[in-house]
Amino acid sequence: MIGGIAQNLVTVTDTAFLGQIGQVELGAAGNSGILYFLFVITGMGFSSGAQIIIGRRNGEKKYREIGGIVDQSFYFILPLGILLTAILFFVMPHVLEYIIHSPQIYSASADYIKVRSFGIIFAFITFALNAFYIGTTKTNVLIVSTFIMAMVNVTLDYGLIFGNLGLPKMGIEGAALASVIAEITACLFLFTFTFYKVDLEQYQLFKFLKPNKEKLVRILKVSSPIMLQSFITLGSWYIFFSLIESMGEDDLAVSHIIRSIYMVMMIPMFGLSTAANTITSNLIGENKSNLVLPTTWKIVGISVVCSLPFVLLNLLVPDEIIGFYTNSPDIIESCKETLYVISGSMFFFCLAFILFNSVTGTGNTKTSLLIEFINIVIYLTSAIFIIKYFNPRIAYVWCAEFIYFGLLALMSWYYLKYGNWRDKQI
Repeated sequence: MIGGIAQNLVTVTDTAFLGQIGQVELGAAGNSGILYFLFVITGMGFSSGAQIIIGRRNGEKKYREIGGIVDQSFYFILPLGILLTAILFFVMPHVLEYIIHSPQIYSASADYIKVRSFGIIFAFITFALNAFYIGTTKTNVLIVSTFIMAMVNVTLDYGLIFGNLGLPKMGIEGAALASVIAEITACLFLFTFTFYKVDLEQYQLFKFLKPNKEKLVRILKVSSPIMLQSFITLGSWYIFFSLIESMGEDDLAVSHIIRSIYMVMMIPMFGLSTAANTITSNLIGENKSNLVLPTTWKIVGISVVCSLPFVLLNLLVPDEIIGFYTNSPDIIESCKETLYVISGSMFFFCLAFILFNSVTGTGNTKTSLLIEFINIVIYLTSAIFIIKYFNPRIAYVWCAEFIYFGLLALMSWYYLKYGNWRDKQI
């Protein structure tokens, strides 16, 4: 959760700084940022699969097998990172021409994505190392690495977007470059820390034996549904924001301000959902499957309590929160309506996200993929229906969140209660 604060500081700073330049830059960076993470999420999904297996081995106290899982992960994610970098840099700017309606937003988006593409490989390495630390429940170092990334990004944002600190004024490209340098810095720190501070012999880490087909297949068997699931999830957000972009530049700017606030509100859920995922895997490894659902409910309760202060702030001082991003009265008024909507949806989010990550932690990732796919189809269908037939204000479009999280919570709970996951071997 503390690491999430640093991670989201990056999103808040990018949105706030670019909001001072204009609606076009804010919308372009927001949509392109989602597109970038749509590619990055494949590596994150693979690492999540590795994390589940690491958590299981950690629970079984088979520590010497953990390093091999991490090393084999590198053999997969590094070539994938190179391929995705090339696609983002050379192909996606041309694809965006057919997706984005506004010529101004298209031009800014293409500039942003070309620079941002160079961060993928470093992000992938960081994900693999994160999987090791989360799976072994040694997460303190991740707090340090994410704060280093955040501080570098915020400082370079201030310098490169506006031309401060003796740096060139680059606008939206400066925001992208700042993020890339921040990712490189965090990656180098985490790799160096691991090399010098972790007992490499205990885990047989960084031995880099030849690629092992059996281990790679085992990781892919768990991670491939997560990769596809993550791609579908973030892809739905990109489609969602593309639909909003067709409504107008102001509505898109409003939505990205709301997204930034939403991401800050999600900090407790992201931290606690990661805990639910790895604790579930560890409990099964310790033959304590009967504790999974009770523990999940405890985590849900903690997440609700942690989210309540954010919701109260949104209700009590909405103008001050939104004013951090923009000084436009019309944008502020549109944001307030939508802010109230997401404040209500947060309680559904708490319930759904924790339950769903416990499902993923069981290792039955095909089931979690199916649950996610069904809910995404319903979510996007409802959003398209609202936009097409009601010509709504932007706040009404965001009401689709209630449908998505309500159904996700119900299906996840049903599987944990009645599903056949207790004897799942990974």
